[in-house]
Amino acid sequence: MQRSTKKIKPEVDYRQFRFKKMNTPEFSHVKLLLFWPFFGLMFMFLERFQPERHYYVVHCALDDLIPFWEWALIPYLLWFVFLIGALIYTFFFDTRAFRRMMHFVIVTYGITLLIYIVFPTCQELRPEHFDEPNILTDFITGFYSFDTNTNVCPSLHVIGSFAAMFALWDCKRFQNVAWKIVFGIIAVCISLSTVFMKQHSAVDVIAALPVCALGWWLGYGKKEASAQTSAVEK
Repeated sequence: MQRSTKKIKPEVDYRQFRFKKMNTPEFSHVKLLLFWPFFGLMFMFLERFQPERHYYVVHCALDDLIPFWEWALIPYLLWFVFLIGALIYTFFFDTRAFRRMMHFVIVTYGITLLIYIVFPTCQELRPEHFDEPNILTDFITGFYSFDTNTNVCPSLHVIGSFAAMFALWDCKRFQNVAWKIVFGIIAVCISLSTVFMKQHSAVDVIAALPVCALGWWLGYGKKEASAQTSAVEK
């Protein structure tokens, strides 16, 4: 990875932002952030205010072969840094990548919400006790009590990891192959951590992949094809 000594400056001067400028070309991308509170409220409603719903238990034979591994907590928590970091970086330093990332997120998270509404799922994979308690298992116990085991398929953790990976791959600053490999490894490690921490079934991870493929096609592939067609016509 080559280090650049050039100082990075925000693409947009947000000090000039006013709500009346929301529809201008310079600031229209800011509206995409409104999806996050909408998603948060909808997800919270499904998680906290509909506990009496009938949930379909997700399980497969592979889940029984995957051991619980408390060190998976580290890449699992890295998800928050990875996703939020990609969102913040693109918002300030690469608005084109930010727009495309948000299009991917809106498509994939929207589809996932719809699935959770129509086909509510849960998993029963969490260990009832830990044979060798330690600081990691203590944290996981608290995390289990906070994060429910419902609405799991497809995995939002996997989808969010790919959202961050695709966004950073799309950034002008990270076109070096080494960066792409690093971000790819992070996304894969986070996705694998969900099954080793018994937060998700392997089915949840696999189910997330076609959702990500559709999100990529609509957020990146289709736009690239349109851009190439326009360039040829010119």
